[in-house]
Amino acid sequence: MNKKTIIIAEAGVNHNGSLELAIELVKQAKQSGADYVKFQTFSSDRLASIHAPKAMYQKQTTNGASETQYDMLKRLELTASMHEKIYEECERQGIQFLSTPFDSDSLKYLDKNFAMDYIKLGSGEITNAPLLLDAAKTNKKIILSTGMATLQEIEDALSVIGFGYYSSITELPSKEKFKAVYQKHTVRELLSSKVSLLHCTTEYPTQKSDVNLNAMNTMRNHFNVKCGYSDHTEGIDVALFAVAAGAHIIEKHFTLDKSLPGPDHKASLDAEQLKYMVSRIREVEFILGDGVKAPVKSELSNRLVARKGLKATQEIKKNQLFTEQNIMPKRPENGRSPFDYWELLNQKSTQEYTKDDAIS
Repeated sequence: MNKKTIIIAEAGVNHNGSLELAIELVKQAKQSGADYVKFQTFSSDRLASIHAPKAMYQKQTTNGASETQYDMLKRLELTASMHEKIYEECERQGIQFLSTPFDSDSLKYLDKNFAMDYIKLGSGEITNAPLLLDAAKTNKKIILSTGMATLQEIEDALSVIGFGYYSSITELPSKEKFKAVYQKHTVRELLSSKVSLLHCTTEYPTQKSDVNLNAMNTMRNHFNVKCGYSDHTEGIDVALFAVAAGAHIIEKHFTLDKSLPGPDHKASLDAEQLKYMVSRIREVEFILGDGVKAPVKSELSNRLVARKGLKATQEIKKNQLFTEQNIMPKRPENGRSPFDYWELLNQKSTQEYTKDDAIS
């Protein structure tokens, strides 16, 4: 059976704080054929201090440096009522809802109120041990983005998640316990079954020179977990390459209008591009096939023509010895297999052959 890539259409904050835009994003995600549409759940007061600066790309795509990151985030928050209406729209449309929490209260709110297959955590949370632990305590599967992270930081994050899955609710956490639990074979198995890592580059848009898709396979081999790719490059090419390279999940930002004001619109796909990306990913999956190495039906008729069987290269009389001079592999495939060549040498022929007769 062909592997099916999980495709997450990342609406993120591209609703600009508007419920109407958020609802339309859900509809477009469904029409694209994506498996999930994902938003972001946060409280500005718990996410950023009033002194937090914007990233350079945020300064270029929003109200410049005069506005703090806190003020920008405040405009992009989703209320509880908006969450509920977005979730209801997802159910109406028949697309799975996801939202990324940025603090433990937001995580608990999502876990309590919405049926979600995964807890999706962003790259900025890979060192946020309390949130990682709380996410594991939900016992849900976790998708963790790894932008900006080293292998050691990813291992540290996995050790916290492993402790959360494995340990009792009342056991007090510590860095030493995280490391000790991570060494257990049962914990590694838990992580393999419940955690997916997403390789990504935390820059918007990401230049192709900074993609380094091989890092996805490095993580897969190092941690023995499923790996995917969160794509911040322009266009869809890199997402397709990632699927061909074995990505289990593809996450991609999309918007209704790339010219809208906001931090992520410019680096996002529009709705038509998202739909095209999904169709191309499914095409790549189809071409990749099921991985079973065996002749397919369409090539069986060519086997007789392309392969060789042993043939007489000259007249051979009955009881004459087969030699290197009078038999050789030639097309078509009929006759004895070339694997029988050495077995036949210096054996007597049981019948007469003319040139190019198949040796039986």
